[in-house]
Amino acid sequence: MAMAKTTPVEFLRQVRQEIAKVTWPSRKETTVSTIMVIIMVVIMAIFFFLVDQVLGIGIRAILGLGG
Repeated sequence: MAMAKTTPVEFLRQVRQEIAKVTWPSRKETTVSTIMVIIMVVIMAIFFFLVDQVLGIGIRAILGLGG
């Protein structure tokens, strides 16, 4: 079964209809979401840094490479 061909004009009309259905976030919602993402990235960076340090100390202790 072949798909119906859509003309470029019809395609753009459909795109405009779909964009009109989108609920866009407000500036405040976008700002709050951005701040939350930055906070989570910082928390995860600190977490992985600490895990890396602990594992490094453990591996050095096991291999006897500690100073």
